[in-house]
Amino acid sequence: MIVIGAGFGGLGVAHRLLRDGYGDVTVLERAADVGGVWRDNTYPNAACDVPSSLYSWSFAKKHDWTHRYARQPEILDYIRATAAESGLRDRVRTGAQVTAADWDQAAQRWRVHLATGETLESDVLVPAVGQLSRPAVPRIPGLQTFAGPQFHSATWDHDVDLRGRRVGVIGTGASAIQFVPGIVDEAGSLTVFQRSAPYVVPKTDRTYAEWEKRLFVRFPRIHDVARAGVFHLSEQLNKTLDADGRLAAALKRIWRLHLSHQVRDPQLRAKLVPDYPLGCKRLLFSNDWYPALTRDHVDVVTDRIAAVEPAGVRTADGILHELDVLILGTGFAATEFLGPIRVTGRDGLDLHEDSWDDGARAHLGITVPGFPNLFLVYGPNTNLGGSSIIGMLEAQAGYIAQAVRAVAGGGPLEVRQDVADAYDDEMQERLANSVWSGCASWYREPGGRVTTNWPGPVAEYQRRTARLEPADFAVTTVGADLSLGTLRPR
Repeated sequence: MIVIGAGFGGLGVAHRLLRDGYGDVTVLERAADVGGVWRDNTYPNAACDVPSSLYSWSFAKKHDWTHRYARQPEILDYIRATAAESGLRDRVRTGAQVTAADWDQAAQRWRVHLATGETLESDVLVPAVGQLSRPAVPRIPGLQTFAGPQFHSATWDHDVDLRGRRVGVIGTGASAIQFVPGIVDEAGSLTVFQRSAPYVVPKTDRTYAEWEKRLFVRFPRIHDVARAGVFHLSEQLNKTLDADGRLAAALKRIWRLHLSHQVRDPQLRAKLVPDYPLGCKRLLFSNDWYPALTRDHVDVVTDRIAAVEPAGVRTADGILHELDVLILGTGFAATEFLGPIRVTGRDGLDLHEDSWDDGARAHLGITVPGFPNLFLVYGPNTNLGGSSIIGMLEAQAGYIAQAVRAVAGGGPLEVRQDVADAYDDEMQERLANSVWSGCASWYREPGGRVTTNWPGPVAEYQRRTARLEPADFAVTTVGADLSLGTLRPR
């Protein structure tokens, strides 16, 4: 088995496969270390916006987080330490960038091609590259002509000294609301180019006292009870963001009070009012975003960017905003699943050009017709508007382990087209009635199809992936698996 990606998803599924007795697991990682997004995103103030009590694997619960919302260095340390202590790190091959994968029908195996020219083979292929692994660079005329340092927040250049410099930031999403307050005291001036204002509510963060950490470590059951309570609250948030649930009105009142309290200038406050329903784009949590924008040397520009020039950014009103440094806080190519890996399935089927030509889709976000023994982690429609993604990733790992058992007992496994179509129809019908259908965001394809998010609570997804249904699949050779029942031949 080959797993692509050594973040939370890839390492989690590798752990589950090893735990279930499948010892021949290799994790291919393009970078030099494990960690995924928490390895890559090292910008100032990088932190999780999910409570830390939910942000650890169930097989390696961490009870001594230093903050209610964990910081990037501590999360990365946790991933590294868990990978080393559990033996997962020994399964990871770093510097192994996958460029393509092809299903060999004769051999009934996957051939995985690396950037080095090497080709590997596996019976099962598990891409776990994530939805937030490839920075999105906006198509702005002249962007590459800027004369000063320019970088994306996910590839932060720590060698660039921002002290006293004129800094421009394009974007006001989840990364920007963390790093802008982190650099506001350094920059001589800061210009934030905002396409649309986010909803920002208070972040109930604090540092845990030493006695609390000792208590949680000594009596982990207390921490588990707290974790269960936080999970319940996060499930309510998922329901709210899914279909304008009971918390939506309360959250909007909290946002309005937060904005009014922290931004006294009515002109600036008017710029910071979103023009879309709460939850349609990602709800953000911060106590210092609004105060950072009120600083005398900070300017929020809402005019459309017309072009980037060597000296700065020119907006549609004709003004050139002169800058020394340009930072892109423009998020990730979340809807470009598995890009730029070329994946070819049965009968030469191209995953992106044939199966996903109008948007990615997969049964339970995991399996795609025409691609035997290919199982996705954090695939289409498995992202969350609230709560911890780790709960979804572990549910997928359990489902994939069942699929591997079926492959071992009955031959290559491929989801039926009618089953996948029915599931996709259900997802899109539910998503069409969700808050996410009401505006353009990174949750949606340009054509409007929501391909990233799961339209329900985590518990529902966990129930639906708890047992692999043999009738949902076809196999290319007749066989049986005693624990799953006879699998029908294709």
